[in-house]
Amino acid sequence: MASSSPAILPISNPQTTTTTAQSQPPIATPAFRAFLSNITDTVRNGFSQRRPWYELVDRSAFSKPDSLSDATHRIRKNYSYFRVNYLSCLAAVLAISLLTNPFALIALLALLASWIFLYLFRPSDSPLVILGRAFSETETLGLLIVSSVVVIFLTSVGSVLISALMVGLAIICAHGAFRAPEDLFLDEPEGAPTTGFLSFLSAPASNPVAARV
Repeated sequence: MASSSPAILPISNPQTTTTTAQSQPPIATPAFRAFLSNITDTVRNGFSQRRPWYELVDRSAFSKPDSLSDATHRIRKNYSYFRVNYLSCLAAVLAISLLTNPFALIALLALLASWIFLYLFRPSDSPLVILGRAFSETETLGLLIVSSVVVIFLTSVGSVLISALMVGLAIICAHGAFRAPEDLFLDEPEGAPTTGFLSFLSAPASNPVAARV
């Protein structure tokens, strides 16, 4: 009578499985996810405060300011009321300037990708290795800062950004000086803390760079 051999069941090594799972780093750190969430909430909140565009281009409300102090007062009140609209116009000027300068656009995108994939997305416990040399966290941050300075200030990227900012600010100041604010009803006092765009920069708890250093 032939004896049947016992069936052998495949058994996985739990230590190997655990090591493999631990060797796969997370894609994003919790600080970076909180930073992205804060940016999304800030932008959404900022767009909710946008004024109707027809108020911005109402030709009947334009008049020449009586003096320099009157123009400054108008700019201050108009910026307090049309803050989100003005920042949207400034962003549009920057976007048009970059689209008409492909080199500056590609350089900025490459710089942004370097910060994202070499610093923000990369786990802090895995060093950056370039040409067989491992760079520490501080060295990686220093390389990115030096690269940012070179790209922005030592190439045409800086001149493109500065020119676009100057044009955008000139448009905002001209509109604010000639737009009479008497028909505007401000729903917040002057000097109140802004809750529109870029307010996430003042939130230290959600800064991923500060959390990594």
